[in-house]
Parts: sequence; structure tokens; C-alpha cells
Amino acid sequence: MSASLEQRWRELQADWPDGPKLLAVSKGHPAESIRTLAGFGQLDFGESRLQEARPKQESLADLALRWHFIGRLQSNKVRAVVRAFSVIHSIDSLLLAERVARIALEEGQRPSLLLQVKLRDDPTKGGWSRSALEESWEQLQGLSGVSIVGLMTMAPQELPLDGRRQLFEECRALADRFELPECSMGMSGDWREAAAAGATWLRLGSVLFGARLHQAAAG
Repeated sequence: MSASLEQRWRELQADWPDGPKLLAVSKGHPAESIRTLAGFGQLDFGESRLQEARPKQESLADLALRWHFIGRLQSNKVRAVVRAFSVIHSIDSLLLAERVARIALEEGQRPSLLLQVKLRDDPTKGGWSRSALEESWEQLQGLSGVSIVGLMTMAPQELPLDGRRQLFEECRALADRFELPECSMGMSGDWREAAAAGATWLRLGSVLFGARLHQAAAG
């Protein structure tokens, strides 16, 4: 497995554009694969399920890794996620942002937050609309205990690649409007379009790790 993983890593690095950072989406993959990639210099890893992530984090505690939470964040998991992850990509409401900020202060943590925006109709995904984000922006700026650093978005599965690039460009423009440096967008099937549109984090799983060993539900 390590040899094929190394080959995928090398091929991806050879094709990597200037600017974006790679977030290796390790959900559904073992700690051994994460350790292998860390040996190549990859330090940022994304997990979407707390109960799957924690054993990996414990077994890899000797490595200086940065853990990103990329799944849907349930309110009853906020404290544990704040303790275990330094970056959260899936803040989809003012209520959740306020809860994360309050608990972060209690825990003596200061996570970086990305606000999940929904710029197309898609019943499978949540997130802020443009208008909701504009209405909440002043309150978001006033939150203590967190750093709001960017936006995150996902394209509907049925959207063609040119439509995805347009969506990513709109997300980048919205981030610029609020003077947010980071844009987390683009996955294994559309990362080139996201990179061209101004993504700063590309979330890649299967193109890097190969097929998942098991399915990991968001949570």
C-alpha cells in the first residue's frame, strides 16, 4: 500500500498548482497511511467523524500534524472537536459559530473556522446563503475565542465542471468581499477547477489515498 500511496503522492505533487495547500482527507483510511504521507512532508489531514479520528490522533501523537474537521458538526460534539482539531471547515450557522466560540474560550483553545456557504440549491448540503452571511457578519466578527479565516463550499454532484468552476469563483469573490484569506473548495473530482478559481485549500481523498477501506459517515 505504501508504494502505491507514494506513487499517487509523487504524481499529485508533480501536477500541483502554485498557491493552494493540500488537505489530505484521511477519513476511511488507516493511521499507517497518514504516517506514510507525513514522512513525505504532508502535515494537514482532514477527518469528518470524531469517533474515527480520535484513535488515529492518539496513535500519531508523536507527529506534529494539523487536524482539520471537515464533517457536519453536531452541537453535542463541539467540545470534543474543539479539543481535538485546530481547524473546523464546516461552520454552517451563527448558532453553531457562537457555540464553538463559547466552548473554545472555556477550553482555552482558539480554532480557525471556515464558514460553509451554500451558493446553489442542493438538498444534500447545508450552509450559509449570501444574504444570511451578510446579515450575520457583524455578529461573527464580534466572536471571541475563534479566528474566522475563510469560506468553505462544495459543488452539487450533478453540476458539470464549468458550472463548478463558476461556483468556486463566486465563493472566492465572496471571501474577498469579507476580506477572508482562505477558501476551502475542490475535491478529487474538481480540484483543478477549484485551484483555477482561487482555492487555498484543496480537500483530496481518493485521488491521493485510493479507495476507502470503509465508509465513514459524517458526524
